[in-house]
Amino acid sequence: MSDIQLGIYPLYYEQVTDPAFLRRYVYPNMLRNYYWSDDFSPEYYIAQAQAGFIAVTDMYEGRELLLPEIQFSYALLHYKHLHTSKKVGKLLDRGLGLTVTSEIDAVCDKIRSYHKNCWLTPAYQATLNATKNVDADFQILSAYIEEQGEMIAGEVGYIIGESYTSLSGFSSRQKHFRNYGTAQLVLLAHFLHEHGIDFWNLGQSYMPYKFALGAVQYEREAFLRQWFEHTR
Repeated sequence: MSDIQLGIYPLYYEQVTDPAFLRRYVYPNMLRNYYWSDDFSPEYYIAQAQAGFIAVTDMYEGRELLLPEIQFSYALLHYKHLHTSKKVGKLLDRGLGLTVTSEIDAVCDKIRSYHKNCWLTPAYQATLNATKNVDADFQILSAYIEEQGEMIAGEVGYIIGESYTSLSGFSSRQKHFRNYGTAQLVLLAHFLHEHGIDFWNLGQSYMPYKFALGAVQYEREAFLRQWFEHTR
């Protein structure tokens, strides 16, 4: 496959696991953020995640590709900056419970039903599941709130070192469940803090809800300093 046709460059396992290559050709290049790979192995996925990429998927000429992105800027949340609104606080006072588990399938199904043309495909989900027990420093998880046996809000992501990275999530569109999505985020922040995770990578920095939660925008270079401080 031609990288010229696709418009972005391939990123091979040998490259994404080579810190010198990344420091010279990838991290400083502020004209590029997306790369592509047809390697859906758990080893490749973990390697790109450990290098600071957040991968999604897309289709090209009938082939599903992994698109690792080294973003131009990131929304990062440290627990000390967590903000809980009064409305969410009232929800939490009702005793909402959060389930956190390494079993991600049910939440992934909800995410796909919530998002049209969802990049979290069955192949991506299979790769996430295949990462279990491959690297002791990499852990996938799902976190969700249930009401009357129904999932109301949840997400999937992964822990590396002292960091947690969100991938995708959902929340009910029903009016009487308004603010449950934010409540899920706040409860997850408490869970992460209790388990020694102070660095939450919320990914793209253009969504207002992340800053309402207390996130701060970091440009790529500043993000990478934070990233490697908390993951190595």
